[in-house]
This record gives sequence, structure tokens and C-alpha cells, in this order.
Amino acid sequence: MSKSSTPQPSNSLLLRRQLHDLTKRPVEGFSAGLVDDDNLYEWEVMIIGPPDTLYEGGFFKARLSFPPEFPLLPPKMRFITPMWHPNIYPDGRVCISILHPPEDDQYGYEDASERWLPVHTVESILISVISLLSSETPNTDSPANVDAAKEVRTDITAYRKKVRRLARRSAEEAFD
Repeated sequence: MSKSSTPQPSNSLLLRRQLHDLTKRPVEGFSAGLVDDDNLYEWEVMIIGPPDTLYEGGFFKARLSFPPEFPLLPPKMRFITPMWHPNIYPDGRVCISILHPPEDDQYGYEDASERWLPVHTVESILISVISLLSSETPNTDSPANVDAAKEVRTDITAYRKKVRRLARRSAEEAFD
């Protein structure tokens, strides 16, 4: 393993502190913890569907995978619970600006200031994802899920029904 990809003690301390803070002072709308107590770089997250949204009442499991270079590089986030959203890939990977590396966007969709900054925390990431799910009309300009984006543009009623059905199913599965 090269020196640059070896986790640094300061990274572990930062992640441990963020985990401790979220445990001691939980934030409404989500919970987070380690997938395995021996690995600070893999977190399991449960996002509760935001009130007054299509996702209300749902329980959505996701994973945050932190790179050894964290906080210089962002984690990757992937929903395990099936999702239907223009900014979430069909395999569950989340596509939001703050999870994109801190470099210029080659396509010109994002300013560098919208992308990952080392000051972001697990809390700020999850609040951004909750905000994404709370949006009445999702951004379809540069979709991760082209089919969901097309449905938002051409049949918003069908899109909303599909999302509500997924939210209901996620709630049922959470209590099985």
C-alpha cells in the first residue's frame, strides 16, 4: 500500500470524533454507526424519510465508505434500500455535489465551491442527502438515474407514486 493510501491516525481520530458526536448528540432524520467496530472507514446509515415529502415514513439504509485520504477526499455513499431519484444511480450511489472530489467539474455543472471541502462532516453530508430527498422537484439537469429524470419530466405523477411505494416498502422491511 502506498503511503498516500494508508489511513492516517488523524483521519481515524476525526472519524472517531464525528461518530462520538453523532452518538452523544443525535441529529433528527438519521442515525449512523460503524458497519464493523474494527473499521472506522465503513459506516451504516439509516435515513428517516423527511416529513411532508414523498419519502415520509420510509427508512432508507445506506453505506458511507471513507477513503484513506479523508478528509481531503470525500466518502462515497450508496443506498442499500432501493431508491428512485434522478440524483441516485440505479445501484444506489448518491450523486450530489459535496460528494464530488475538490476539482474543477469537466462538464461545467458545478462550481468548485459546491464540491467536497475538508470541512464537511458526516452530519453535513447526511443533511445534504435529506435536503436532496426533500426537494419537491428533483434536479434533472445532469441525472445519475436517467430513467427517473425522464419520468420526473414526462410523468411526475407516476414518479411520485413510485417513490411513495418505495418509501412504504422500506418501512415495512425495516420492521420485518
